[in-house]
Amino acid sequence: MMGELKVTASQLRRTAVIYVRQSTMTQVERNTESTARQYDLVKRARALGWAESAVTVIDDDLGVSGASAAGRSGFAALAARVGLGQVGIVLSLECSRLARNNSDWYRLLDLAGMTDTLIGDADGIYHPAMFNDRLLLGMKGTMSEAELHILRSRLDGGIRNKAARGELRRGLPAGLVWGEDDGEILRHPDEAVRGVISVIFSQFAACGSVRGTWLRLREQGLKMPLQQHGHLTAAQAERQEITWVEPTYHAVHNVLTHPGYAGAYTYGRSRQEKHVTDGALRVRRKLVAQDDWQVLIKDHHAGYISWDTYQANQDRIGQNIRPVAHQPGTGPIREGCALLQGLAICGTCGRKLAVFYQGSRKATPGYYCNGTGEIVQGRGTSHLRVGGAGVDAAVTAAFLAALQPAALQACLAAAEQLEHGHDAALEQYRRQVEQARYNAARAERRYAAVDPDNRLVARGLETAWEKALTGLAAAETELTRRQQARPKTLSDAERAAVLALGDDLGAVWDAASTTDKDRKQLLRTLIEDIAITVHRDDDNGHADLVVRWKGGALTELTVPVRPRTRQVLRTSEDTVELVRRLALHYPDAKIAGILSRQHRLTARGLSFTASRVQSLRHHWHIPRYQPGNAEPAEGALLNVTAAARQLGIAPSTLLRWLDDGFVAGEQDTPGAPWRIRVTGELRGMLTPSAPAGWVPLGYATQALGISRQAVLQKVNRGQLRAVLTSTGRRKGLRIELPAPQQALF
Repeated sequence: MMGELKVTASQLRRTAVIYVRQSTMTQVERNTESTARQYDLVKRARALGWAESAVTVIDDDLGVSGASAAGRSGFAALAARVGLGQVGIVLSLECSRLARNNSDWYRLLDLAGMTDTLIGDADGIYHPAMFNDRLLLGMKGTMSEAELHILRSRLDGGIRNKAARGELRRGLPAGLVWGEDDGEILRHPDEAVRGVISVIFSQFAACGSVRGTWLRLREQGLKMPLQQHGHLTAAQAERQEITWVEPTYHAVHNVLTHPGYAGAYTYGRSRQEKHVTDGALRVRRKLVAQDDWQVLIKDHHAGYISWDTYQANQDRIGQNIRPVAHQPGTGPIREGCALLQGLAICGTCGRKLAVFYQGSRKATPGYYCNGTGEIVQGRGTSHLRVGGAGVDAAVTAAFLAALQPAALQACLAAAEQLEHGHDAALEQYRRQVEQARYNAARAERRYAAVDPDNRLVARGLETAWEKALTGLAAAETELTRRQQARPKTLSDAERAAVLALGDDLGAVWDAASTTDKDRKQLLRTLIEDIAITVHRDDDNGHADLVVRWKGGALTELTVPVRPRTRQVLRTSEDTVELVRRLALHYPDAKIAGILSRQHRLTARGLSFTASRVQSLRHHWHIPRYQPGNAEPAEGALLNVTAAARQLGIAPSTLLRWLDDGFVAGEQDTPGAPWRIRVTGELRGMLTPSAPAGWVPLGYATQALGISRQAVLQKVNRGQLRAVLTSTGRRKGLRIELPAPQQALF
């Protein structure tokens, strides 16, 4: 009754909004009674005095949590309409339907109080502008937020308590299924699934990298099982048909890094982090370090590898990642011939040494430190720079000497590992053939069980049977090919040869089949790092090496190094002299173009640019070109443009006369621009019009019966007279013909 007294005529002229929300889609499907009660609030709005046409239902947020306004388009539309003064009352079943946090709740109350909008729930009607009503609404909002916190705490506490016992059932990776007992995890009942998981771990043990394992699987044509439902039990997994897909890098990486394959039960390997992107609140999951896992129960179930093997694999994967600057880590093995890449450190500052290669084919390695020592002339000097050939040889000799006692066992173990790797892959192919044979037999039984006259069903089963037979034939063919490619078992003679080879590890190390990556991998198995300190003087020098082996043992080595020879870079003297001459007439950019046309290079083998010409001038104190503004003197050398301006003709005409040889030009050097000496004689060769009887060059060739080049040669030798006309439509060369030929014209 009191709620009805708060409704005014002004509010009745506006819209009544019914806000409907359920937190999850499961509640929408199952809690239908609650949803129906919220929709029934339309009747209450009509009972309060609003017309049916003035009642609006907002149910856009069904299945969306009210913990935040993010993602709730219905609540945003409601707040906008309240702020615009279009709403007279907002009805909901309870305050928690509108918001589960105080920030969103009080924002709505502030807007409603300013726009004279009522808030109604199952307990009554409130006006946010009234102190007592606002106090009550505030308490309801706080209780709603606290209720959500309590519900979450209870649920999260139960989950954590169950996870601490290893009984919380969560999604399992491919190859693992749940058992019937609480917390029981079993390996997949399908032998083919277990086989491919085992092959992944064996291949990683051989190649040492996730990418190498992935490429090896693709090379061998093996497929991986796709487990879409990680909550399956062993009985359900037996009935479910397995989907086999091409291996991906992410799938292989997940197998090698998931602790479940090592028999460990884990919980809390990742956590949620909130961040704001483009003005919206986003939630992402981030992996945490192993020490921060909430639950870690070792030996919880039977795995594919031991926990120690899992830890060793993680360390190996971590070493393959390029380490952060100045942080420990060897980084991935590269293809270069520097054997101590990732192992060598500076004996002065402790930084990892960088690698460089020199020589025509970049086949000579070297090491240098990125750290700087003392400052000389404003530039830092490096701690260390040393050639790598002698250092690599000394470390290799120490490594082979340390490996000698176990050489024989290592050689035989390598041969057995090669055979075992192929046997594991062959066993997986045999399982695939067995699975294909089962699929073909099942398809045959289904086809035989159907009525032959029912062709609508029989045709589909017949197609499935043919497809299964084709898959069986392909699997058998691939198995036969793999069996033929399998390495043969070592005979007694071959085993004796391997034992003999173990006595000379140097031959194995230097063999063409041993790659630099193999050598680096072998060094990393025993060596932790190598500290290098170089001592030099004018006559000779040496490098002190401290090899730290796995386990802490140290070995000190001394390697002689050649004294550093300072390479003197000097531009050729003829280039310097040429620049000195050209600088009198041309700017730096023009000089750079001339030098480039002559294929001249700087002291460092680079092409010339304007800045490099400028640097060369500054070094040799060559003054730069100073263009003159005064009128050029009589007989001065001018470029083509300036000379054409003096003679009153076009530059193209002057260039043509220059090519024909009628005008003399000079070049400071081949490739430099032409320069012309403008004299009175040259000016006298120009005439406004040709004398009577003088003909163009084309007519002269016809009259004399000789070629154009022959006419020009006669003019240059003085056998024919010629002038240059500078005006008229056909300006150019005019030639005086001998008397007999003049009569023709």
